[in-house]
Amino acid sequence: MDLERLGNLLILYGLNVLYAIGLMVAGWWIARLVERLVQRALAATRRVDPTIVGFLSSLARYAVLVFVGIAVLQRFGIQTTSIIAVLGATSLAIGLALQGTLSNLAAGVMLLLFRPFRVGDAVELAGRAGTVKGLTLFNTELAAGDNVQVLIPNGQVWGAAIVNQSAYGERRLDLAVELKPDIDSAAVMADGLAFLRADARALATPAPGAGFGKILIDRVEVVFSAWARSGDVGALKADLASHLRERMAAAPKPG
Repeated sequence: MDLERLGNLLILYGLNVLYAIGLMVAGWWIARLVERLVQRALAATRRVDPTIVGFLSSLARYAVLVFVGIAVLQRFGIQTTSIIAVLGATSLAIGLALQGTLSNLAAGVMLLLFRPFRVGDAVELAGRAGTVKGLTLFNTELAAGDNVQVLIPNGQVWGAAIVNQSAYGERRLDLAVELKPDIDSAAVMADGLAFLRADARALATPAPGAGFGKILIDRVEVVFSAWARSGDVGALKADLASHLRERMAAAPKPG
């Protein structure tokens, strides 16, 4: 009788083991299939960054594997309710301990989804200015003006104002020049306007302009403005300032 019971138990558990193995193999295959489907669906939109595509597809795969694992445990009669409760409590504790990291992760997902800036854009993030060199799930990499690497946690980036100087194709440059009262401000104004109109980087429409910003006893401020492509604004402004400086230095001094 005992041998018969033992045989039945072996058959029962043997079938359960075979069922579990088959379930794990099928679950692994389904998880890989779901990962590929999610990856293809997100890639087809062409609006989701490759980093977030890989993250979400892997997340879908592991979610399927978790359900498969629970199904295997239930097949052997193991009560998964308590295990799920323990995992939930553990996840809560880990989440509280790593809330800063998880905040950066959530902000990184939002940045990758909505794309307020892209690699190569000139931006101001969390009070730092530079060119975007990279964006991961946890931080944003900038190259400052002196080509120094700046890593900013994504939580700070998403939680503050984002200034993207490259978002639009064209930008306006403004240059204020302070002149002494004895300098011919009209001649400086005409010279600066002629430089802007002759430079191909300055757009003809809207046309470059110049005017007085401030008129004080000891100085006069002349303001130049022009529109150019976003990538040309910095160089055009620097060249205009250098041109005006050279012309004022070469101008004859009054009596």
